[in-house]
Amino acid sequence: MSRDIKSLPVAIIGAGPIGLSAAINLLEAGLEPILFESGAHAGANLASWGHVRMFSPWSWNIDALAAELLQEQGWQAPDAAAYPTGAEFLDRYVAPLAAHPSISSRLHVDSRVTHVSRQQHDVLRSGGRDEAPFVLRVEGPDGPRDVLARAVIDATGTYQTPNWIGAHGIPAIGEQVAAEVIAYGVPDIRGTQAAEYAGKSVLVIGSGHSALNVLQDLIALADREEGMRIVWGVRSANIEEVIRPAPNDELEERKALELRIKALLEEGRIEVVTELAVEAIEHQAGRWVVQSGEHRLPAVDRIIAATGFRPSLGLLSELRVSLDPATQSPIKLAPLIDPNQHSCGSVPEHGAAELLHAEPGLFILGIKSYGRAPTFLMRTGYQQVRSVVAALADPASIRPAPVCNAPATRNACSAPA
Repeated sequence: MSRDIKSLPVAIIGAGPIGLSAAINLLEAGLEPILFESGAHAGANLASWGHVRMFSPWSWNIDALAAELLQEQGWQAPDAAAYPTGAEFLDRYVAPLAAHPSISSRLHVDSRVTHVSRQQHDVLRSGGRDEAPFVLRVEGPDGPRDVLARAVIDATGTYQTPNWIGAHGIPAIGEQVAAEVIAYGVPDIRGTQAAEYAGKSVLVIGSGHSALNVLQDLIALADREEGMRIVWGVRSANIEEVIRPAPNDELEERKALELRIKALLEEGRIEVVTELAVEAIEHQAGRWVVQSGEHRLPAVDRIIAATGFRPSLGLLSELRVSLDPATQSPIKLAPLIDPNQHSCGSVPEHGAAELLHAEPGLFILGIKSYGRAPTFLMRTGYQQVRSVVAALADPASIRPAPVCNAPATRNACSAPA
């Protein structure tokens, strides 16, 4: 790397908790960060699920170096054992961190990075590639501009790119036409969006913990609103394969949620459709009917797709990104996080060695590094940050990637409870 490139900053895309942690750790290591956030404020994605309580306690969700920085300015740490909502996490940690002078002076909000490449190198050109700085095309308040960087950390997350309902991994026939009645993720059913679901028939699709959150919120709404019908569709042939609380689950809030849903099923509060494979969605007499193989589900007013998320990789299309074809995570990380084999409890500690790409100086961190695997925890992201920053400061510090021998397990974790 030439002297000129070393004088450039490390560009961080996304000013959520992982992006902010990267900035703080880079400064501690003597490297200059520059942060770009597409939203109007740091942690804008958190606001999208601010009503959702996280499975992991505050102690798992705060970067130690960030806490030290904040405490120097009189910040009071939350109760380490309490479980924050997304809004609390934003207000009590992310926003104060972004406002710290060492960060705010380097943070550019309303600035969307649309493309990343190498200076005068498209993805095909190899000669002198590793010595060329990165070029970020940034769309900001004053229009587009190009920013040069010595390295790039992509911490943009996945929340803005949910998975489709369709059984084939692509939109079901009619899914995009029905967009106005489909909510992806965990809508604010008990709060700002209650009127959209009150008294309605609702189909919830998905077997993860986001779906369980949705179901408990719908039941809470149904307790005060008459005429609601709640249908839950899962791919599994047996609902016991979905609701099976692990007695030794390290995430107590997650276990408690599974037990609540199990009790509601036993009470008959939720109608269950198993072996769901959505092929089409049709509009009939003012309502919506889902076609699953030879079967047609009950007509509903609203659909909630709690089917997970996927990384958006378009902005990196001119870089040599090394991704596993199944998980869409870095190749060496993929076997360590495969949700068919691992929960967040069995994912081994990992860092720069597992996050390397064929493009030197590029790192995808946080939940986006996990691709489509839902086994990410915030504290894992902070471990990634520390390792990657050490590697950027001293490339010789990268250790060999470990071999994963963790036992298979069915549970998978996501950040919101």
